Amino acid sequence: MITDFESFKVELSLSKADICRELYRRNTDLIRIKKEPVAVKNLGRIIDSTLRLAASKGFHAMSLRDLCADAGFSVGGLYAYIKNKDDLIRLIQHHGFIMTRRTMLAYTSGIDSSRDKLFAAIKTHLYLSELMPTWFCFSFMEAKGLPDKEKKEAIAIEQEIEDIFFDIVQQGISAGVFKAVNARLLAAIIKAMMQDWYLKRRKYRNQGVTVNHYAEVVRDILESYLLQ
Repeated sequence: MITDFESFKVELSLSKADICRELYRRNTDLIRIKKEPVAVKNLGRIIDSTLRLAASKGFHAMSLRDLCADAGFSVGGLYAYIKNKDDLIRLIQHHGFIMTRRTMLAYTSGIDSSRDKLFAAIKTHLYLSELMPTWFCFSFMEAKGLPDKEKKEAIAIEQEIEDIFFDIVQQGISAGVFKAVNARLLAAIIKAMMQDWYLKRRKYRNQGVTVNHYAEVVRDILESYLLQ
């Protein structure tokens, strides 16, 4: 079960290498580097640099040469991992999705109480967006400009994360803890509240709102609507 933000941050930093390792193993047809430790480390550098450049100048404005300069790769070295920006988009999308899905499921599994499980999902999503703000903003802002195949994948990713909230609400309804509401609509609204946090972070910072405070307010709003 999720405890506090500082503990979460330590645990997530330890799992980032595991995510890059899984990403490497899923894309051995694309990545020509055979030494896994080297490939995993360099994938992390590529992803971090891409998100940094996307945040500063926009993904579509950046070039692969920009990425090489930022990440410290030669052009030939980068081509051992990707052939073009479409490959890069796929790696970035899959990295963030694997991290988000795996983390949310890990921190909500084994919780019997629907109320506790919903709050855990809310905190996990918000904590993730605090630690990976560039990926969340990239995924939201750049999705509309993606090629059709990658756009469909991005939509499917968003839907699967939303489904986690949907399943929790449905479980609470079935258990008689939550009122019979439109769980699909509510899941979409919850996701929108999560997006408001990371897309309008400055607004909340100016108000002195912390991530924990925001999570508690979202929980209280939902419980005032859901509880019998």
